[in-house]
Amino acid sequence: MGGDHGPSVTIPAAISFLKSHADAELVLVGAEDVLRAELKKHHAENNPRISVRNATEVVTMDDPVEVALRRKKDSSMRVAIELVKDGSANACVSAGNTGALMAVSRYVLKTMAGVDRPAICSIFPNQKNGPTYILDLGANVDCTPDHLHQFAIMGSVLCSAIEGNPRPTVGLLNVGTEDIKGNEAVKATGVLLRADHERGKLNFFGNVEGNDIFKGTVDVVVCDGFVGNVMLKAIEGLSRFMKTTFKESVMSMLGAVLARKALKKLNPERYNGAALLGLKGLVFKSHGGANAYAFEWALKRAYDAAHNNVQEQLSALIAELMPAPVTAVAAPVVAPDSVRQAQA
Repeated sequence: MGGDHGPSVTIPAAISFLKSHADAELVLVGAEDVLRAELKKHHAENNPRISVRNATEVVTMDDPVEVALRRKKDSSMRVAIELVKDGSANACVSAGNTGALMAVSRYVLKTMAGVDRPAICSIFPNQKNGPTYILDLGANVDCTPDHLHQFAIMGSVLCSAIEGNPRPTVGLLNVGTEDIKGNEAVKATGVLLRADHERGKLNFFGNVEGNDIFKGTVDVVVCDGFVGNVMLKAIEGLSRFMKTTFKESVMSMLGAVLARKALKKLNPERYNGAALLGLKGLVFKSHGGANAYAFEWALKRAYDAAHNNVQEQLSALIAELMPAPVTAVAAPVVAPDSVRQAQA
């Protein structure tokens, strides 16, 4: 029900997805009469691999987080996440309100042991014909070094599980590659990641810059949510600007035809679907403005994560890699001189 278009996008995407994934089943959560009418329009009302779960409320794109959490307890978003919690579904995919999705997911599913904050992780194409994993893309605007450290571990684990790469390289997004560059949080994070690298826990490459994302310099790029979200929206805007520019004249369109193979790699719709990492369950966020093609990619990413047992691998490896909590040691109690003299 979420996103800018609701069932007119999500249901065609669901039907198309099932055609290429014979072992998958989908539960459509939302206003049952609306969903069944849309299914009937696409001649899929009797598809045995589609079921409908009614929800009486919808979290709108401009609903405050408090409304989604406290007032709309039967929203399609919350019901879908509850299905993941009780094991009825392996993953939840939503194009709805990002802040609400993160808040409700965190409230219902809780975070993994050792994880303070979940992070949004997605992929970008690179010159090496592989993906570059990037997090956080907007869940956490203000981050401490410990948060960024956790993001690096979670991103490394996800990349390893999906790509089959036992030691993915991790880069810390910065304004320069030198260790002395960046704000205090980034510099402190670098210290933590270098220590992990020396212990053989993480394959930390070092600081990377924005142009390294598309170069494929590292497999995983770590940044705070403010930087990540601004970067994401700027890249999406540039991609759409290029598509518009190619339609301005016949020659431009001819150039687009000749370059279509290269341009296809830059289509942001093919990279839709970001994982909310650090939760006790798989939740994927689709762009709110996604069309059916883009939303289908979000479904594919959720399927791949479930199919590759990402959640189990995340739980095991995060427990292994996450630093142990610091235990307070009681200081010896020293009695004042007057007490010691009285005891004597």
